[in-house]
Parts: sequence; C-alpha cells; structure tokens
Amino acid sequence: MDPAETSTQRQGVVPPGQTKAAPIFGLIDANNFYCSAEQSLRPSLGGKPLVVLSNNDGAVIARSNEARALGIKMAQPYFEVRHLEEKAGLIALSANFELYGDLSQRVMSLAAGLGHRQEIYSIDLSAPGYCCVSFEKEVVDWCCD
Repeated sequence: MDPAETSTQRQGVVPPGQTKAAPIFGLIDANNFYCSAEQSLRPSLGGKPLVVLSNNDGAVIARSNEARALGIKMAQPYFEVRHLEEKAGLIALSANFELYGDLSQRVMSLAAGLGHRQEIYSIDLSAPGYCCVSFEKEVVDWCCD
C-alpha cells in the first residue's frame, strides 16, 4: 500500500472532477498442477511423459505436456494408456492429494499478496483482485481444455 495514498483513495471514493479507473483482474492458473507438483519434488520427472491417476489408479486426472503430445486425454482410463509405459516411457503416478493441497496453499498465499481480494476457484486456480463468480467462471471455461 502506498503510504502517500489517502484513506479516501483506498476506499475507492473518487474526488470531484476525476474518473474512476477500470478494475484490473488477474488470473493465476498453475499449469498441469498435479504433474508440476510431482516434478517439483522429483525434478528427474521433468521433460518426460507423466500422468497422475485418480483414486484406485483408474483414470488419468493430470498429464504433462509430453503426455498430452502422446494423445492421452483427461479422464482416459489407465488401462487404455498403460501400453505407453513401455512404448513411449510414460510414467504413471498415484495421486498424492496431501501434497497437492499443501502446495496449493503455498501458491494461494503468495497470490494473496497480489491484490486486495482473492477468489479461489479450485486447488490450482485463483483470481487475485476483485472478481465475481460469473466472471471467473467465464475465464475458467476459456482457459481450460
């Protein structure tokens, strides 16, 4: 906060003769979050096709860019891509939701310093600054594949 800023300016009151600036929105989306979290602990996984599997290892819930390039789809059953472990070096990991939650809290706490208000949409998505749910939902739909 700028110490030279008056309390009137901080409260958003516009003095006579001045116009109010348009609000600025930000969106933070961690790319391939579960895979990125795993790679942060095991850098040797970087640059390799990697998928994270759902509970009971039934389906793909996250994939690295390298796994995407192999044609692996979100929610694709694991038995359909298992053959890529030998054929293309695919690495499949069981989900570690405790790890993802911890890293998400760390990222969100850093993001909280970027604006006066924060809307957390999911474990890997945050909108620092003032943002209404309908706006955020439109952005999320635009960003996600």
